[in-house]
Amino acid sequence: MTYQLTAPLLDACVLGIVNQEDAYGYTLTQSVRQIVDISESTLYPVLRRLQKEQLLETYDSPFQGRNRRYYRITEVGKERLSFYRKEWEIYKENVDRLINVSNIQVDVNLENGGMKDE
Repeated sequence: MTYQLTAPLLDACVLGIVNQEDAYGYTLTQSVRQIVDISESTLYPVLRRLQKEQLLETYDSPFQGRNRRYYRITEVGKERLSFYRKEWEIYKENVDRLINVSNIQVDVNLENGGMKDE
């Protein structure tokens, strides 16, 4: 993909995935990688930070003789996800307006050379 994920957008993606169901690191990485190129080594520090910020919590569950660490969204994480979703809608609408320039009315003031959106 041409566009890179910023840290808040990556946080929003992770919280969105975990909001649907608890997940362990590998499945989270695979879900995000369906959309953007990201490595596990990039994602694990994000998971630790989200846990430290109390947006995610972890628990271990046995799987084939080993423990898997699962991530679960907290109430604080759900609130942050709600904030990110609102911000994303605003951001997406603004970018769409810029990309689809025909939707923007531009007033060119030749005296000062400035442009003004209406």
